[in-house]
Amino acid sequence: MRLARAAARGVASFARAVQGPYFVVQAMGVRAPERLYVAPQDIRTADPTVADEIYAGYFSFDGKVVEANGRSPFSIAPPSPAWRRSLVGFSWLRHLRAADRALARANARALVDDFLRTRTDFIDDPAYEPSVVARRTLSWLAQSPILLDGADQDFYDRFMRALARNIRFLLRAMASERRASDRLLCAVALAAFGVCADAGRKFELRATRLLDAELFRQIFPDGGHIGRNPETPVELLLDLLPLRQAYATRGRRPPERLLASIGAMIAFLRVLKHGDGALALFNGMGCAPPDRLATILAHADAGGPPILDAPHSGYRRLQAGAAVVIVDAGAPPPPVFSSAAHAGCLSFEFSIGAERIVVNCGAPAGSEALRRVARSTAAHSTLIVEDRSTCRIEARPGRGRQEERIVAGPVLVKAARRSTDSSHDLELAHDGYAREFGLVHERTLALAHDGSQLLGDDRLVALRHGARAENFVLRFHLHPNVRVMGANERKVLLSSGGVDLVFEANAAVSVEESVFFAGAAAARKSAQIVVDGRGVKDAHLRWSFSRVEEEGRIA
Repeated sequence: MRLARAAARGVASFARAVQGPYFVVQAMGVRAPERLYVAPQDIRTADPTVADEIYAGYFSFDGKVVEANGRSPFSIAPPSPAWRRSLVGFSWLRHLRAADRALARANARALVDDFLRTRTDFIDDPAYEPSVVARRTLSWLAQSPILLDGADQDFYDRFMRALARNIRFLLRAMASERRASDRLLCAVALAAFGVCADAGRKFELRATRLLDAELFRQIFPDGGHIGRNPETPVELLLDLLPLRQAYATRGRRPPERLLASIGAMIAFLRVLKHGDGALALFNGMGCAPPDRLATILAHADAGGPPILDAPHSGYRRLQAGAAVVIVDAGAPPPPVFSSAAHAGCLSFEFSIGAERIVVNCGAPAGSEALRRVARSTAAHSTLIVEDRSTCRIEARPGRGRQEERIVAGPVLVKAARRSTDSSHDLELAHDGYAREFGLVHERTLALAHDGSQLLGDDRLVALRHGARAENFVLRFHLHPNVRVMGANERKVLLSSGGVDLVFEANAAVSVEESVFFAGAAAARKSAQIVVDGRGVKDAHLRWSFSRVEEEGRIA
């Protein structure tokens, strides 16, 4: 199935290369629409108090606050590229709409008009990155009722011309593979314009086909995204669910894969969801507001029983009682889609009810230096050989910014599920250390049927004579809420929210400092359990987490 899908993607890639000039010609034919028929509902959570801050001239995005002091925010040198992307993406218009006041609506229209009239000469301005133009288009379409209701003819015409410019830009962007990871969002914006505006039936059908093709290319049958970042389906669903409704409102037939992709992505998110509602921290997942996932699930159709495996995307889940184990069991994504991916193969997260116990460090917002640290294997709960990451990450120039992509990593990753009389097991392996050290990492995770115990077995298997690792360790990063109550050479006592656990291993154990990058406000200090494999016979480490029901007694 994977080979067939890869072959189909290869044919599709060739077709896109051939169609490049076609997109450019098609862009030339886009004219400003005369009217919008529907406005997709913006289902992201809105805060009307933000409208007051914006009216007062304060623009707070991505951890940076700028006071306009009567100036146009669009002409101010941005404090960071991320701040500029948020400003000119216009997602914040939903807060002004939520205020539901004439003053907020007038302010929204004035700010959009300000952007249309302001000319800047910022070098590599993020305002003209394809993903930002697509986000701006979707925001303007969704908030068009407050922008156009009561607007004069001059603004109305400028706004429609600006929408057409955005669409021409996005069509030209679709002709290039330079930023392939942006293509799906661009296709969503093009399809939204096609169904919402009087762009013509021909354009609408072409945009629908484009979206269908990108959904096929980027969304796996199990609902995961080709880039393997759990946050990507969250953001996509917040745009695709309203788009699905817009097609229904217009009485149009949606793309063939839209409905199936929405259902699959929702099922995928359930695979990666902990008991507290948070998603597991793999491959670029950071702090996502919990209301986003709740919003998606509230808009989702009732489905069947939850699935445990997302094999195409490379994620596996064990669940018993209140305990959940989620594992990254996939190879890195193709380089062009790997700018957010981590070197965390076979890392896992472990939670009991609403208490997250073992986590990965997660992806920080903003700092590129911290992102590099967070992407290393050492920032994940897995085995590390000679302090080397399982993937090689290198900078690749992208338009407007550099992208650091995975250029080498595990090729063969194995995952098999089985059940015994006492546990649900996952048997895993990856060859990320084969090329450099001639070693394969094998890991078995066994969750007791009642969820009271998680057993682990990690070993390094030599692929050639003489291959061995002198230094290797197991790392178990703990959630900041987990307290270390005591420790000795082979045992650590843990407590979190009324859940008490004992960790044990067959090698020397220590507790070291760690950092949790996915904190709601900022990075948080945490701890990690480190098991030293030096001198362990056959490089074979055994460990366990066991519930403690009463003092001195293990469940």
